[in-house]
Amino acid sequence: MLQRRPFITATLAAAAWLSLPALARAAAAEAPDVLIRRLSGEVLDAVRADSSIKAGDTARITELVNRTILPHVNFRRMTAAAVGPAWRGATPEQQSRLQDEFKQLLVRTYAGALVQVTDQSIVVRPLRAASGDRDVLVRTEIQGRGDPVQLDYRLEKTPAGAWQIYNFNVLGVWLVDTYRSQFAQEVNARGVDGLIAALAARNQGGGK
Repeated sequence: MLQRRPFITATLAAAAWLSLPALARAAAAEAPDVLIRRLSGEVLDAVRADSSIKAGDTARITELVNRTILPHVNFRRMTAAAVGPAWRGATPEQQSRLQDEFKQLLVRTYAGALVQVTDQSIVVRPLRAASGDRDVLVRTEIQGRGDPVQLDYRLEKTPAGAWQIYNFNVLGVWLVDTYRSQFAQEVNARGVDGLIAALAARNQGGGK
């Protein structure tokens, strides 16, 4: 069976994704740290104003994710990295199913993360990157009640000049790595189809 990692790591990583609305018209013109700083506040404000999202309405959350978040994420790269070597041997249909189920898994996690959004703010640290870099690390911190939470983003620059996220680091734990170990266990035991089935069962079963 697919094991469940500590919910706090997944929740914070989901909250990270939810700080990235899809204003694609500006993405290519802005540095990655500037993009994240500007968009973080806008999405947090939108979440606070939407009672349905705060209540965990999956349909509203899915709509938000599809409209605003996924255009800024290299989701195929994230899924491939999480699945590991088995991805290269998967058929196109299996790869499509894996992406769909992995997306649903993260959307379900968003429901838990959004309920907790209250008075948090995002502080973006100075970007340490050269002007020609196409792969950068943006360090941020979630501040609010309790201790600040470290939140880092890995972004890549597309040929079109836009920045896309392909991994998150929450409190020293990379999201893709968190899932890779448990996905590998499932693939080793039951193959790619077994992983797909385990993800589908988890998504349908209501578990975090």
